[in-house]
Amino acid sequence: MTSTDQSATRTSSRGESASANASLGATHTQMANAIRALSMDAVQAAKSGHPGMPMGTADIATVLFTKFMKFDPLSPNWADRDRFVLSAGHGSMLLYSLLHLLGYEDMTIEELKNFRQLGAKTAGHPEYGHAQGIETTTGPLGQGISNAVGFALGERMMNAKFGNDLVDHYTYVIAGDGCLMEGISHEAISMAGHLKLNKLIVMWDDNNITIDGKVELSESGDQIARFQAANWNTISIDGHDPEAIEAAITAARKSDKPTMIACKTIIGKGSPNKQGTSGIHGAPLGEDEIALARKELGWTDEPFVIPAPIRDAWRVAALKAAKAHKTWETRLAATDASKRVEFERRMAGDTTKAVGVAINDFKKKISAEKPGWATRKCSEEVLNVVNPIMPENVGGSADLTGSNNTKSKDQLPVQAPDYDGSYVYYGVREHGMAAAMNGLTLHGGFIPYGGTFMVFTDYCRPAIRLSALMGIRTIYVMTHDSIGLGEDGPTHQPVEHLSALRAIPNLMVFRPCDAVETAECWQLSLETKTAPSILALTRQGLPTQRTEHTDENLSARGAYELSPAKGAAKVTLLATGSEVKIAMAAQEQLQADGIAARVVSVPCQELFDTQSREYREQTLGEGTVRVAIEAGTGMSWDKYLGFEGAFVGMTGFGASAPINDLYNHFGITAEAAVAAAKERLQND
Repeated sequence: MTSTDQSATRTSSRGESASANASLGATHTQMANAIRALSMDAVQAAKSGHPGMPMGTADIATVLFTKFMKFDPLSPNWADRDRFVLSAGHGSMLLYSLLHLLGYEDMTIEELKNFRQLGAKTAGHPEYGHAQGIETTTGPLGQGISNAVGFALGERMMNAKFGNDLVDHYTYVIAGDGCLMEGISHEAISMAGHLKLNKLIVMWDDNNITIDGKVELSESGDQIARFQAANWNTISIDGHDPEAIEAAITAARKSDKPTMIACKTIIGKGSPNKQGTSGIHGAPLGEDEIALARKELGWTDEPFVIPAPIRDAWRVAALKAAKAHKTWETRLAATDASKRVEFERRMAGDTTKAVGVAINDFKKKISAEKPGWATRKCSEEVLNVVNPIMPENVGGSADLTGSNNTKSKDQLPVQAPDYDGSYVYYGVREHGMAAAMNGLTLHGGFIPYGGTFMVFTDYCRPAIRLSALMGIRTIYVMTHDSIGLGEDGPTHQPVEHLSALRAIPNLMVFRPCDAVETAECWQLSLETKTAPSILALTRQGLPTQRTEHTDENLSARGAYELSPAKGAAKVTLLATGSEVKIAMAAQEQLQADGIAARVVSVPCQELFDTQSREYREQTLGEGTVRVAIEAGTGMSWDKYLGFEGAFVGMTGFGASAPINDLYNHFGITAEAAVAAAKERLQND
């Protein structure tokens, strides 16, 4: 086995392979075949799934978990465990088989028998939160390896803060050809190499098969050269040789760079008629082929039955791995009390009461001073307040720091080799940034936020969706949120994006109207552990609307009456962000014409939808004409407006022009809102 720019393969004899784990009471081959047997049995029982990948990578996983991985099935979430990411998530039975064999209590044999069935922990692809030992949701290819960059970065950054005694672990990834084809993998690989994340080890399942057939149908690149060019160490081995696998991982752990181990494997190894073909990638083997595979593997037991010596060997391996947890607990207990408390707080994801106090004081100051900042500037000022008291906040931007205003005054860049900063320069890697932030969140100890232009949520969307699916606290700071960015034109002007993002379940989309609301939305984003947040922020300056201070976080209601009507209201004007200013002007015009109107600010539809029916009806102004104003498409407003309401906003793409010209051109004006209200009043 050699590394970096050379490759070597070792073809071990059956005897060598069989003796590798003799110390555990069973041979390596027997332990790996347990994975193969469980995987093909579960897929067959479900009548769907992907048996080829787990059968092909069983040898790699067996060596990794019995020789290297640091974990504890009885305490699956302990802070200094090694992280394992199955980036090739379709091969989920590899992970489920491992968790069962290693003794994770919730991964019972019944769960394996119910693979892919409703309510089972064994979903078709690994789902974070469904079972212990699943570090992240994978399935969309490329996301896992990109999450892993965040895991590895989190380890280095926590290590820089708390030292080797508390933080010293590896992130291991099994990735397939599909993971490496996806564009996001290029972003992730480049980022990891630049940051010299040497405790990230990727094992490439190089089986030369995709769903369509041989890899060469669609790919002819040199993956090893690609990783080397991105500043990675590379090693090439026979992925079925346990000694070569062990030697490769040992070498990788000594590298000063991240390492990719190219493991040449046979997909579906053990299936005499289907191994090495695309036919075993995503379909059950069938009863006849399973019978032949059992014979080929020397596996004589019935489906889902693991012989006691083999099961015991896996459990002994788990006990050995768990010893690291006990020694770590001893070191934690001996740690200075204040340092230990802070470490535990950060890993638990708890914010301090000081955050709420600081934000409330900021609100008081803003209400008194009434600045006319763009909300991106408001966001920067909030970060200047909270970041000094929240060392867990990790900022960043996709090469737009000066535009996103995501860097607070005292933040230092995260750089190799000390990693002691709190600001990541992600480069022009929006998708990779979003996925890496998810990994940082999942690692624990950090609240990551990262910025780009709102229109580029299109580039981030798969990672945004997964953060919502997992229910994790990742914060996306999206500036230049409408046609209000002006001259850059329609390619950079988001129009459908607010509605599209609001369509994602469990995602809080905030669009504050001024500095006070921006502070409130930041507080909600920071304190909500179970959902990610979007902060949609303006380029253009906006007046302070909340000039009377309230200790209550009004944005937490999702919508609230900002300006009441003078008299019995006939019209309710609903608006977000920069268009609240327009709604306030429309209110004045209507009231000058003798029409009582009220203004409701709607900083977060998702939170508003969770309020009581009574509050929602009251806020929407039951019996009034409703007009919504937003410089985007109106799809997400239909539920509030019904057939009788009016929407003032965009119906197509924007244009390149100064901001005021654009608002007038597209009819997003107070005059347009007034006209829409009067028309509906006449029709009543």
